[in-house]
Amino acid sequence: MRKTIIFTGFMLFSLFFGAGNLIFPPSVGFFSGDAFTPAILGFTITAILLPLAAVVATIISKDGLLSITKQVGPVFGVLFAVLLYMSIGPFYAIPRAANIGYKFGWAPIIGENGLHLLIFSVIFFLATYFVSIRPQKLVDIVGKLLTPALLITLTILFIQAVRTFTYTSKPAGEKFAEHPFLVGFLEGYFTLDAIAALAFGIVVIESLKLAGIRERGELIKGTTMAGVIAAIGLGLVYLAIAWIGRVIPFEGTPGDGSDLLVAASYLLFGTSGNYVFGIIVLLACLTTVIGLITACSQFFVKLYPKFSYHTYVIVFIFIGFFFTNFGLENLLNIAVPLLVFIYPASIMLITLTLLQPMLGYSRQMSRFSVTIAILCGIYDALSATSIDMTWSEPFLSWIPLFDAGLAWLAPAFIAALIGYMIDRLSNNVKAV
Repeated sequence: MRKTIIFTGFMLFSLFFGAGNLIFPPSVGFFSGDAFTPAILGFTITAILLPLAAVVATIISKDGLLSITKQVGPVFGVLFAVLLYMSIGPFYAIPRAANIGYKFGWAPIIGENGLHLLIFSVIFFLATYFVSIRPQKLVDIVGKLLTPALLITLTILFIQAVRTFTYTSKPAGEKFAEHPFLVGFLEGYFTLDAIAALAFGIVVIESLKLAGIRERGELIKGTTMAGVIAAIGLGLVYLAIAWIGRVIPFEGTPGDGSDLLVAASYLLFGTSGNYVFGIIVLLACLTTVIGLITACSQFFVKLYPKFSYHTYVIVFIFIGFFFTNFGLENLLNIAVPLLVFIYPASIMLITLTLLQPMLGYSRQMSRFSVTIAILCGIYDALSATSIDMTWSEPFLSWIPLFDAGLAWLAPAFIAALIGYMIDRLSNNVKAV
């Protein structure tokens, strides 16, 4: 059992560590300067601890994500869960990861044009298909093969950076100068890993079941330990690549963290650095897409078992392939506001689920807090589009953390407290 949990933890780490996770830590390291410590501490809280909490919330719920979302109501539960899976799956994260894998792992070596993207997509999604179609082999392929390969490649890059680069003191960038911890916290928040964790929870649970772990107590223990292993792995990798971003002698201002890692790979390994970084990106993208395809398929086969797991895998791969080649840019204009809309309610649902063993289940607590989170999410989603929302700022700017994009936080928790007190006074709080 211990060996199974360890490799399941490796698998979960690899599912989390997509190409998007390569972007934020180096940027935090580069722009935080001498304020590196508080900035990276804030980052690790939301980029590591919050996803870990989401994984734990998934396993302590009876039916995983559906139990979490159905705290508000049965119809809302199904609709929100479907929206969450489709948003971070075939309609956003899958085509985005495939495109990043092409841009950084293929194009610098082979060249960039529409035909090359098509050829890359065919190979990429065929590899995804052959791994995803065998969920019982997911731990063996991802946990035992792909994750070690990814970690070895990152370790080579880090060791060479330690031998080559030295840190020169520099002031924190403008964004990090006043509140480095809070800015780092927000950078981790925007990795969206907490939402992905709600989806990946089902993959961990099913992997442990296929390994013969079926008793609920053992599943909770195994999933939690796998989450801890993944969290430790993420922490070490984030610190390593953030440190590279901090010490790299980069001239000018990078567009994002990928520019820093590309530059580091070239400085450390010359032209062969393209291959080093390309391998890192391809492995990160591939493992994340495999996890998302598997998670979405396992969720929908439970929700609507009329179609087989195999069928759902093919459908989601086809959708991802289509948007990778023909519609990613327009899709992102829709998907990003959608994700911003989903995030506040998701965090509230995770938090309430973790509190239930201590406080009990309160329907009004869930309804009040999630309603406020959704309303704030609608505002954030509209702000993320071309719609001008500046007219509303005089009415909302008094809310704590409004300028940081976290205006939903205090009102949602106050609403949760009010809802809980109403149910407690009415004796409607149920033991869990």
